[in-house]
Amino acid sequence: MAGAEAKKRPVRAASPRGGRPGGARFALWAFLGLLVLSLDQATKFWFERALDPGDVIAVFPGFNFVLAHNYGAAFSFLAEMGGWQRWVLSAFAFAVTAVVLRLLWKHNARTLFSLSLTLIAAGAVGNLCDRVSAGYVIDFLDFYWRNWHWPAFNVADVAICLGAAGIVVDEIRGA
Repeated sequence: MAGAEAKKRPVRAASPRGGRPGGARFALWAFLGLLVLSLDQATKFWFERALDPGDVIAVFPGFNFVLAHNYGAAFSFLAEMGGWQRWVLSAFAFAVTAVVLRLLWKHNARTLFSLSLTLIAAGAVGNLCDRVSAGYVIDFLDFYWRNWHWPAFNVADVAICLGAAGIVVDEIRGA
């Protein structure tokens, strides 16, 4: 009897909305996240070398490319705080990424939820890379209406926003 019990393995429960945690689907999401992260870093690399801070390239009415260095969080919140925010925001991004990856591992069979988590993780890591390496986040997308400009942002910010919206839609759908 002891031998039979020793051979039994605990069965992992399926995620709440189907599928088993881990495996090939997680690898697929990780690959997609790396693609988003690569796009984010490649665009930041290009704009950082092509423009000087404050330079503007008009693309079409309502949209410019402009190089901006954001030392704070969203909308430059905390930007003028003396430097400590770099490490606090970096620690926060690292913690968010760890939690998101854990959720992604557990729920990778939920397509919209997993896509959303992947976008959030890729965006958080993209901005974390900037903060750690340069001390600021590189922004370059500038949308405006007449004289009102939305704060400049980047591919990582777009990924984070799309991911957050996807989680809301997934929750509303109850998929």
